[in-house]
Amino acid sequence: MPIALRGCLALSDFLGDFVVYRRLEPADQRLPGLPVLAAELGLEPGRIPRKTELDYARVVASIFRSAARLTGRPRTLRRLVAIGDTRMNDVSAFRNLCEVTGWQGLAVICSERLEEPAKLEEAEPGVFLANRWRILGELPQLAASHGIALDESTAVVIDIDKTAIGARGRNDAQIDAARVEGVRRTAAAMLGGNYNEQAFLEAYHYLHPAPFHPFTADNQDYLVYIALAIAAGLYSLEEIVQRVRSGELRSFAQFIEEVNARTDDLAGSMLAPVHAEVYPRFIAGDPTPFKTFRRHEFRATIERMGCLNGEPDPAVAMRSEIVLTWEVVQLTRHLQALGATVIGISDKPDEAAVPGPADRDDGYPALHRAASHCLGEDLA
Repeated sequence: MPIALRGCLALSDFLGDFVVYRRLEPADQRLPGLPVLAAELGLEPGRIPRKTELDYARVVASIFRSAARLTGRPRTLRRLVAIGDTRMNDVSAFRNLCEVTGWQGLAVICSERLEEPAKLEEAEPGVFLANRWRILGELPQLAASHGIALDESTAVVIDIDKTAIGARGRNDAQIDAARVEGVRRTAAAMLGGNYNEQAFLEAYHYLHPAPFHPFTADNQDYLVYIALAIAAGLYSLEEIVQRVRSGELRSFAQFIEEVNARTDDLAGSMLAPVHAEVYPRFIAGDPTPFKTFRRHEFRATIERMGCLNGEPDPAVAMRSEIVLTWEVVQLTRHLQALGATVIGISDKPDEAAVPGPADRDDGYPALHRAASHCLGEDLA
């Protein structure tokens, strides 16, 4: 069945404001966020836990319980369904939620790979991998076969980035393209465009994959900073790769402190204004220290949503826009009709997802309220 255009939608059309970005403050202000929950849960004040940490799961679980009460669910939540696109982060977050709540869980991780026969396989207990987004339609039967009821006692986590929008294997390149465009705009604003973009892109794409995550912490602010340090000529990509692989260079913290110690080299470098912004925020514990980059990324992302007029050819839309995933929309609506409490979760920093005052003045909506074309197949 071919992928077809399904009109225009925003995430808020099926999730409402039940959306949580990295800061762990729900868009629906009736729900408690991290500042309130940190005190209730005994967490370190002022620190934002990352997606793979148990404290993150504790906060999300509390938000779910409040959301269930807010929507009048009479039962205690006892089950968890997670839909995502990455086995590492999404499954870790799923496992942590099950651990801190005791909920019975089922996760489906999808990445479209059309060169393979369609399949759904159990990678580990309760975690299934699918290579077609339409296979999400098998989730109700899968849940039933594992004794997991889908009803008012069920919490459902829908990953946003590269799942609900920019589906991995189908449209995820457009999310990456918006991020790179954000870097271009940042470089133009801070460096006057005077940087080696080819060297930046080579370093960015080479250091992006999972084998380098212990070094980059899978943090885009860190990765962009590292790639700009290479583009500025302070390091070569070959040097960084060799030092990471040998174990000499183990973390971003080690790297940025090393850069900071190179006072003379830094003073005469185009990296200087970037370092002046990033370093103090990093030292202060801000997980999103490169604010200028994230603000440019936000605008570039919103500008790629619904940018084509009329009813474009699906192939053109997938190459030009960040589109919504019709299969995820269908599944979400089905689970909501069964009574489940559904929340969209994004590890995208709020600076890259929520408009600041200047963005609002220029008409930019929050990411979950930005309409775009919706594409996909009917569920299997």
